[in-house]
Amino acid sequence: MKADVCNVSLSICLLCIQDNGMLNKLKPKSEFSRNVLTLMTGTTIAQAIPIVISPILTRIYTPDNFGVFALFIAITGVFSSVASGRYELALMLPRKEEDAINIFVLGMGILIVLTSVLLFCLFLFGSYIINIFENNEIGRWLYFIPVAVFFIGLFNLLSYYSNRQQHYKDIAHATIIKSVILATVQLVMGFFKTGASGLISGQIISSFFANMQLLKNIIADKILLAKINKVKMIALAKRYKDFPKYQAPHAMLNTFSSQIPVYMFTPFFGLTAVGLYALSTRIVFAPLMILAGASAKVYNQKVTEIYNDKGDAYGFTVRLLKSLMKKIILPFALFVIFAPDIFAFVFGEAWREAGIYTQILSPWLLMVFVVATISFIPSLLNMQKKAFMIEILYTLFRVIAIGIGLLSQNILIALAGYSIVGFLMLNYNMWWMLSSLKKGD
Repeated sequence: MKADVCNVSLSICLLCIQDNGMLNKLKPKSEFSRNVLTLMTGTTIAQAIPIVISPILTRIYTPDNFGVFALFIAITGVFSSVASGRYELALMLPRKEEDAINIFVLGMGILIVLTSVLLFCLFLFGSYIINIFENNEIGRWLYFIPVAVFFIGLFNLLSYYSNRQQHYKDIAHATIIKSVILATVQLVMGFFKTGASGLISGQIISSFFANMQLLKNIIADKILLAKINKVKMIALAKRYKDFPKYQAPHAMLNTFSSQIPVYMFTPFFGLTAVGLYALSTRIVFAPLMILAGASAKVYNQKVTEIYNDKGDAYGFTVRLLKSLMKKIILPFALFVIFAPDIFAFVFGEAWREAGIYTQILSPWLLMVFVVATISFIPSLLNMQKKAFMIEILYTLFRVIAIGIGLLSQNILIALAGYSIVGFLMLNYNMWWMLSSLKKGD
């Protein structure tokens, strides 16, 4: 099992001893490493494209434009996190493919209902939302939020289903397509000085094409589609009811909690501060989530298999985390130390302060990476209720921390409090998940 989490460079060294072809020498030895590499290739290319074009985007879009975009994403993210009732997580659990496809369709039904209700509510309360954020710019984009929520929710369902089928190449291709279209739309519209419209349009259009890429496999399988059954869906909805009951409010609260700075900074510190914050987290999260996201997708499938076979899921998880930390700790530390200068040089002097934000947020950012990799554990062990209670406390402490910064009218104090609370709570969360997994083995 150690081979599943060994350093890829070690695998290469061992393979080089053997007298094989060059390609064989470079291939990771274990299935786990190969699957992670497949997903990382796609996500690396996909994440690299926005990073590469960011120096251009920061010169054709203003911090205010990024602020509007960040607010749109923050609002969209809250609803898209629960768009399918979190039944996408249940797609990994049943042994029968017939059950999995019925869960997928169940999630689709919930997605359609939720986005329809959301659109109706926005028509009723749109002006109220604009007043809360004291920002008219977001007003004309409110009615596109249900569209974005639908596409993101559908992508989550398709991605998890493809992950179950081990269609890692398809996931990688869809991720790349999304990134290429996103970059193209944002660049083209940005040169025409369309403001935040270019950033938001790119997000919506790219999500549409990514979904089309993943949807092909399901549509093509007529035999599997014939097994969709309403009675079966109802039975599965009841069997996995803890996902909408605990996971959905937990996910919604988690997303809301992570976007608290955007919500609270917009009316108090303005869109420029929000834009700086958005870029600082985006640039750091991109490379970290390449590794965490790819590892988590494969980890979810592998740890489920090990746990169901009564294997050492705890030992596998600890070795994985140690291996990941060895890969990222040095480059992460170097980037944080020189962050202000890096941001000023790469994105323009107007964005230097975003580097200062990154330095303040770095303890939290590092722990987000660690916990995101193993966040499937509560679902695996059916501990969604306690995870939800922890998230409630986490959100409360975050609001208090930022509130202190607002009272002092100092955004740096608000960011520092937010970072400290995040670092401490995520450390506790990691300890709890690993302890629970160890007891469950």
